[in-house]
Amino acid sequence: MWRPTVLLIDDHTLVLDAFKKLLEPEFEIVGTVSDSQAAMSVAVDLKPDVIVLDLGMPRMNGMEAGPELKKRLPRTKVIVLTMNEDSEVARETLRLWASGYLLKKSAGSELVRAIREALRGRTYVTPMTEHQLQEQFIRNPEFEHTKGLTPRQREVLKLLAEGRTMKETADVLHVTPRTIAFHKYKIMEEFGLKNNSDLVKLALREKVV
Repeated sequence: MWRPTVLLIDDHTLVLDAFKKLLEPEFEIVGTVSDSQAAMSVAVDLKPDVIVLDLGMPRMNGMEAGPELKKRLPRTKVIVLTMNEDSEVARETLRLWASGYLLKKSAGSELVRAIREALRGRTYVTPMTEHQLQEQFIRNPEFEHTKGLTPRQREVLKLLAEGRTMKETADVLHVTPRTIAFHKYKIMEEFGLKNNSDLVKLALREKVV
């Protein structure tokens, strides 16, 4: 009997083993990979129906690997599994390449449900993150249609413009340096900035410092 194929990408072996056992009754686990760069060639060879991807990978993080995987395998559904609770990261991944966004503290049954939904062509977002996205939209329904700094981007820009490092900014905002890097380079991409001096100029123009 045919079963949907799933590739698991996470740098923690115990996590991979746990997810494999959780999913095996319903899905065919065609591979488990702990290195996102190696996962590229593995994924292309296996062409799974679904890829479950951790964002916090070493060498090549999930924010870099996700778009590349989707580009190489447009029919494969990619589901994010992460410790990152930042709703802006969730929105960006879902907008561009992900079919699901789950937190690692979510119940195991959510991962099964997310895969089922992705295979049906739907999107699954863990309830807490979905609630944050809805609140954000209610506060600013034009949010997706305007080019402006999000509240989180303003916080990041302010701290960076004050001269803090990405690690120091991460400590202040209680997130990881990778999350700060995501916001920094997203700001630079959206506003066509080339260096830190441009970031400071933007901060002054936007009156965040």
